[in-house]
Amino acid sequence: MPPPSRTRRPLPPAPGTVFVHAVGDAVTMPPKEGRELIFGRNRPEVHLCIGEDDLTVSRKHGTLTNAEGHWWLRNTGILAIRIGESRLLTAHDEAVPLAEGYTSLVIEGSRGRLHLIEVLVVGPEAGSTPRHGDQTRPVRAWDLQPEERLAVVVLAQAYLRNQPGAQPATWQQAAELMSEIDPGRKWTDKRVEHRVRALRLRLAACGVAGIIQPEVGGSGDVLKHNLIKELIATNTITSKDLELIDDPAGP
Repeated sequence: MPPPSRTRRPLPPAPGTVFVHAVGDAVTMPPKEGRELIFGRNRPEVHLCIGEDDLTVSRKHGTLTNAEGHWWLRNTGILAIRIGESRLLTAHDEAVPLAEGYTSLVIEGSRGRLHLIEVLVVGPEAGSTPRHGDQTRPVRAWDLQPEERLAVVVLAQAYLRNQPGAQPATWQQAAELMSEIDPGRKWTDKRVEHRVRALRLRLAACGVAGIIQPEVGGSGDVLKHNLIKELIATNTITSKDLELIDDPAGP
């Protein structure tokens, strides 16, 4: 009996190839100077259809153009496009280059709908050797001082409790709760804010993006939100840390 045949592994995509996915639609384009990928609501006139039944999404909402070795994102629609966790791109902004790897693009449509586009730009390591048996690389958790941990857990308690539409606590709310838990420190909203700001600057210096004002602009809530997302994604804070505020005295 002949041995079972194996499907031949396809050749890896060329570096610079872009894979773009949305609900029910997907496009792949290899890199070529001047090549353009159009996405929007009008399926007959775009490469990738997004939100075709949502009239707040423009018929041609944006483009990805290959130039100078990068894929450049431009907004040609009415609504802003959110890049990653925080950056907003409007039709008045210059095109921005997308980094290699994954990038999420979100258009916030009508009635709270979120239209997601996932973009993968293939990097030079796309054809590297598979490492199926290698040990999974652990995610780095950040070291927090006790005061820092208490402050961010208070700010992030709605996220850690998985509350719908979770938002960070205000500085005043955080200071009031921290004063109840740790009255000897004389917490004020400014003291909490300065403590968390020092943490954001320390993590930003280590390469964490989106947690300092020059990068994202906007309100302080955006910076708090991005910091909380980073701390939760790295398991630096977890739901177990809610014991600090639910049962501060411990067992």
